Amino acid sequence: MSGLSHFDDQGASRMVDTSQKPETLREARASGLVRMQPATLKLIRDQGLSKGDVLEVARLAGIQAAKRTGELIPLCHPLPITAAAVDFAFEGDELLHISATVRIFGRTGVEMEALTAVSVAALTVYDMCKAVDKGITIERIRLEAKTGGKSGPFQRSDP
Repeated sequence: MSGLSHFDDQGASRMVDTSQKPETLREARASGLVRMQPATLKLIRDQGLSKGDVLEVARLAGIQAAKRTGELIPLCHPLPITAAAVDFAFEGDELLHISATVRIFGRTGVEMEALTAVSVAALTVYDMCKAVDKGITIERIRLEAKTGGKSGPFQRSDP
């Protein structure tokens, strides 16, 4: 079925068999943006929300999500990831940049784990801030880079 690895020749869904793949060091980095009112971003920066430190809660949520991606995405392998990090940067007065890096020594990549970490971290920011800013948007979640595996490295070239 057009080379999509999660479908067999008859079009049925399947989990990819990785048992014959060699174990290699694999890493993936993903990013996303959370857009909000400047006053909301200031509350996050100054830890002024009554729910607590938004970024630390979102960091933990993102790391936990990376570890549990195989439970969320039906055909993802449950993976014993060896490292997961979620980082934040303030961009201007209304954007929070989230990045996640996930690493494994294994037979399959961790792109989905990095993307899931960013997604859940962004959703956690929304959840913690929705009382003061219901107009928050989550934008541009994407794979930035990956290394390891048969397909080789990938590095996004557009800004």
